[in-house]
Amino acid sequence: MGDDPETSATHNDVSALVRARAALLDHLPKDLILSRYEQAGGKEVLSGKFSNPESSASLAANAFGLFLDQPNILSLPTPVIPAGTVVKVSLEAQMRFPWSGGLHPWLDVAVETEDKLIGIESKRYEPFRDTKSVSFSEAYSRPVWGDSMAPFEKMRDALAGGRTQFLFLDAAQLVKHAFGLRTQGVKLGKSATLVYLYAEPKAYPDGRLIPDDEIAGHRVEVANFTNAVSDPAAEVGFESLCYSELLAHWKNSQNEMLRNHAIALLARFDM
Repeated sequence: MGDDPETSATHNDVSALVRARAALLDHLPKDLILSRYEQAGGKEVLSGKFSNPESSASLAANAFGLFLDQPNILSLPTPVIPAGTVVKVSLEAQMRFPWSGGLHPWLDVAVETEDKLIGIESKRYEPFRDTKSVSFSEAYSRPVWGDSMAPFEKMRDALAGGRTQFLFLDAAQLVKHAFGLRTQGVKLGKSATLVYLYAEPKAYPDGRLIPDDEIAGHRVEVANFTNAVSDPAAEVGFESLCYSELLAHWKNSQNEMLRNHAIALLARFDM
């Protein structure tokens, strides 16, 4: 007789969880982190994607999982958080649009202070690996974004019309995240900022090098997008940050735990 499918599925789930735990640094609250991913919509853990050597989710979880149960020690470089103590950090945070049906975006990390909501979209190998596509349903053109989202609405229209194109940056995803972040910021009564946090690895896990011109091209596109959507009057701010800059900030922290966390991340990940 063959294996019982239910037993096989359970075994696969357990194996996926074991591999996911191994993908997390030992000083992190692993149960807390993995429970968050199990509740989210991407099924990163049970699908095996989380433990993939190229996983962006694994990098974000390792970087920010430390702060789930002690958010007050998180520090981000200015101007991302110019002031204010962090009161909450969430992994895989859904930013719902102002309607019930359809898909709603998930941000890798959400950070809250008393008066700010910071959404972080983390990228690892995606800029240099994935083909970017642009798809906006008619719902994104509904007049529901208020009077101060014009920079992102202009970017939406330019992308949809093919007037603006990006090879490395998933600009359409960032626009959708900004709309979702705006909705949640209004709901919470907090100002919102979208942060694009990216790594610049030298090579893929299999040893293939990432060309320097691709890394430089990605940086140019990040700067172009930033210039296009940045407006002091915009309801959602936009900032970009490289992981190497973030970890340098943490290594210079007065908090010993944060310094050691940065050292452990640098030893595990090619930034």
